[in-house]
Amino acid sequence: MARKADVREKIFVLDTSVILFDHNAIRSFEEHNVAIPIHVLEELDNFKKGNDTIHFEAREFIRTFDKVAKSDLINDWIPLNGATSGKIKVVHDNHEKRVNAEHIFGDRKYDHKILNAALSLQTEFPKKKIILVTKDICLRLKAKALNLYAEDYETGKIKDLQHLYTGKTAIENVEESLIDDLFKDKSFPITSIEVNDVHDNQYFILKNRKKSALAYYNPLTKEVEHVHKKAVSGIQPRNAEQTFSIHALLNPNIKLVTLQGIAGTGKTLLALAAALEQRKNYRQIFVTRPIVPLSNKDIGYLPGDVKSKLDPYMEPLWDNLKFIKGLFRTNEKQYKKFDEMLENEKIAIAPLSFIRGRSLSHVYFIVDEAQNLTPHEIKTIISRAGDETKIVFTGDVNQIDTPYLDAQSNGLSYLIDKIKSNPLFAHITLEKGERSELANLASEIL
Repeated sequence: MARKADVREKIFVLDTSVILFDHNAIRSFEEHNVAIPIHVLEELDNFKKGNDTIHFEAREFIRTFDKVAKSDLINDWIPLNGATSGKIKVVHDNHEKRVNAEHIFGDRKYDHKILNAALSLQTEFPKKKIILVTKDICLRLKAKALNLYAEDYETGKIKDLQHLYTGKTAIENVEESLIDDLFKDKSFPITSIEVNDVHDNQYFILKNRKKSALAYYNPLTKEVEHVHKKAVSGIQPRNAEQTFSIHALLNPNIKLVTLQGIAGTGKTLLALAAALEQRKNYRQIFVTRPIVPLSNKDIGYLPGDVKSKLDPYMEPLWDNLKFIKGLFRTNEKQYKKFDEMLENEKIAIAPLSFIRGRSLSHVYFIVDEAQNLTPHEIKTIISRAGDETKIVFTGDVNQIDTPYLDAQSNGLSYLIDKIKSNPLFAHITLEKGERSELANLASEIL
């Protein structure tokens, strides 16, 4: 039998992880009340100093909450957005509870104090539904084990990840004359082929019984045009997906590109090769990636100077550059040009935190492992793009290394879903591994 809908009034209790993910989270619960455990404020105080995004989120929440509170006491319910909105207050463990999380799980963690604050509300308001909202999966499980409702913060999550935009569509039984036209570099209207929900810069594999062609929808001409197979910096595309990727990376009208796919599909290599191919068109090439330290410890735990600390995180980027460089002989002009570009900082490889504050005008900007960024971090990077700048995000949405992010809530998935219909944007999901037969075997079987 179907369960009856729970129509009780709700109070949402926010964990620190939610606020560090989105400092505006308190405004996401419509008419329902929001409670902030006092221990969350203490944790935010510890996070407010620093240059990373979580430090920014902590500072912005503190300012936002201060504006909401004005001269009111925040241990009483105060309106969030006017008479029609919910209210907010700071809560702490000052009510007798049926269970004590600190007695069960230990008293050394703020998480357990936050659980106790939520349990206190449950005792104080027995007729209301108290829900702990946290990005921490283990904390949600602990809450449920104590008979306390808990859920993830859903704002910004991609609901239907299985149907995330891939940027490419295969179409069967296309008229042979249309394919012939493409090979003659003639275009045709999108209405000539049977396709639903066409997006700007969408790519197509058009097939007839004996013929096939690669094409894309040009939003400027409103026509389907041929995509030619082209090598970049000595890298030859090995499949249709890589051909589409190179086309998007070289197209000057496309200012934002996302390449998503499993390891070994060539995402970072193609992005870097395309950047080197167009080096004369840009003042500088930035290649970066977010640092996700081992065991979530800061890089300060590592020995050595700054360069020594960062090299392990940047090594995959250097490997791709060395691979491209190795395609040329040592006496070739192209080989020597790579060394000159590094010496003159025409190519700069650095962690994302080192890029902040720098100008992004006339820059080819590659962000690797973008699945480890939050939606806010993605927005911050794009919003700083200047004139004639191109930004490329690469990553695998199923390989998240950052705590509190998953395939549905990370910045790369969010970007692909939200901006897929913009003429400045192109996306390709690469599925076929091209690293080696052994790597493909591991991906397919293990």
